[in-house]
Amino acid sequence: MNMADIGLLVLVYIYVIAIFVFSEKFLKDLPSFSRRFVHIMVGNCIFVMPFFNDPYAMVWFLTLPITIAAFLLTKYSPIKIKSGVTDAGHALGLVYYAGIWTLLIFLLPDKLWIVGVAVGAMVYGDGFASLIGQKYGKHHFNLTGDVKSVEGSLTMFIMVCVMCSVVFLVYGAIGYDIPQYNFAFVAFISLIATVCEAVTPKGLDNLSVSSVSAILYYILMV
Repeated sequence: MNMADIGLLVLVYIYVIAIFVFSEKFLKDLPSFSRRFVHIMVGNCIFVMPFFNDPYAMVWFLTLPITIAAFLLTKYSPIKIKSGVTDAGHALGLVYYAGIWTLLIFLLPDKLWIVGVAVGAMVYGDGFASLIGQKYGKHHFNLTGDVKSVEGSLTMFIMVCVMCSVVFLVYGAIGYDIPQYNFAFVAFISLIATVCEAVTPKGLDNLSVSSVSAILYYILMV
């Protein structure tokens, strides 16, 4: 890890801490929205990943510490810390969120575009699906214990398609080695990710959506 990586880590930590502080201070009366705000805004870090010289710097000094910190904010932690972000929604959702991000970087340090599209699918797809579904959802269904909506699932599909396409565009623009963009594959994987989000219960969609997306992208596009 060189000085450039250290500088990036410092900037990312400042950004993430600012998001949590803003959420706790100004969105504490909107716990569900606050949680999704953190979920989506922290996800923007996928666009910083390709600038690291050593991908494992993110694992040991960023995503893994955030995973541990997220766990310490849950009701399962031996240290009781009150947090509106983790009190809302599924208690371990943020732990799964940061944990799968850590695992994907660890497994695919030379294919960070896959990490970007897989985490992007979870971050933006699931995040906006929840926001739109809660506010505008009219047609609900419950397959595995969690109430979902057709409107939320449609938002999930659209956002996964859009954000995965954006990841390809951004990573390609900065010269990262990625395969040729194929919208048919992107749409197919977005559909599977949407189905995963619809049928996965209890916050586990943070694991299933990213994992399935990463596996499919690896199989179809590597």
